[in-house]
Amino acid sequence: MTDKRIPLAGVIGSPIAHSRSPQLHRHWLKTYGIRGFYIPMDVARDDLENVIRTLPKMGFVGVNITIPHKEQVLKFADQVTDRATLIGAANTLIFRKDGKIHADNTDGYGFFENLRSGAPDWDPRGGPAVVMGAGGAARAVVASLTGSGVPEVLVTNRTRVRAEKLKEDFGQRVRVVDWVQAGNILEEASLVVNTTSLGMVGKPELRVPLDGLRKGAVVTDLVYTPLKTHLLQVAEAAGCVVVDGLGMLLHQAVPGFERWFGTRPEVDQATRAAALR
Repeated sequence: MTDKRIPLAGVIGSPIAHSRSPQLHRHWLKTYGIRGFYIPMDVARDDLENVIRTLPKMGFVGVNITIPHKEQVLKFADQVTDRATLIGAANTLIFRKDGKIHADNTDGYGFFENLRSGAPDWDPRGGPAVVMGAGGAARAVVASLTGSGVPEVLVTNRTRVRAEKLKEDFGQRVRVVDWVQAGNILEEASLVVNTTSLGMVGKPELRVPLDGLRKGAVVTDLVYTPLKTHLLQVAEAAGCVVVDGLGMLLHQAVPGFERWFGTRPEVDQATRAAALR
């Protein structure tokens, strides 16, 4: 027997029953023989701060944060990384031994690693990127793209004011395009990214004309239910390189798992299979 506490981690959101993170982390815990647990927790907004401040006392080493709490957690984190500050949201909390709460955002890292894995020949400097959507996921994607050397990011969103705020925060390399013109800018893009929920199971379809997609462009959809959305189906038929959204979920989880459990996990086919079970 040992007196050492078993490390606990988890994911907090509301709702949370749909999350694939528990099966992903449990797969890694089993694969690497780590004696730990990862638990889904449905927490209301009004209870969030009290719950998070209590978790370290229960043996938690950190948690993932998902919708609708990603912005709120920044208010009571003791340390916030530059990228989480820039994005305006955190998806990973680390409970330090000195009692401080460290907040980070690994969504942009997960997005970029998924692109590198699924489209290894894509060159960030090869042309503009089109980003559909201007929410939290879009902010993480734009931060990743501008940081990687993409010359211009064309952002289009159903509510233009949100896209304008994104341009204000990320600078001159971001250009805002009206949603009704979204189909007309696809032929400029070497990369097309859908960050909206349009096309997800239970949501309306992405009704953007896609005939402008050019052969050889990389097209990725952050939606992963279904794995191959209508956007990806049309893009594949047009000769584009398509990258599904599941890999972003897998790769964004790597830094948190490493900090919490002391082992850097590998994203492989077994990991994908575990997340899809």
